[in-house]
Amino acid sequence: MEIVKKVYKITTQLPKEEIYGLISQLRRAAISVPSNIAEGQQRQHRNEFRQFLYQSLGSLAELETQLEIVKEIYQIRISKEVIEQMDLLGKKIRTLIKKLDSSNKQRVTNNK
Repeated sequence: MEIVKKVYKITTQLPKEEIYGLISQLRRAAISVPSNIAEGQQRQHRNEFRQFLYQSLGSLAELETQLEIVKEIYQIRISKEVIEQMDLLGKKIRTLIKKLDSSNKQRVTNNK
């Protein structure tokens, strides 16, 4: 959620002509990350949760790319803190995916 707030602040620095371009894309990608985590967590099956976590990682990668575009085109400084938070979140999501994978393997092994 902190990343979403920071992205909203960053987008206020963009020109108004980007309202239907980069601003919209950045905000959607940022919102998609925690939304997919939350939706996946409510699913009945681990595999569904895992799929939503992968979607979150995809949105996070999309967000990173778009922020790089903003930095290059508009020379808007993206704080090191935002980049570090996104990196940390990506690591946490990947760790959770690995835990879900290992618990699935344990269940399959125990059921044999």
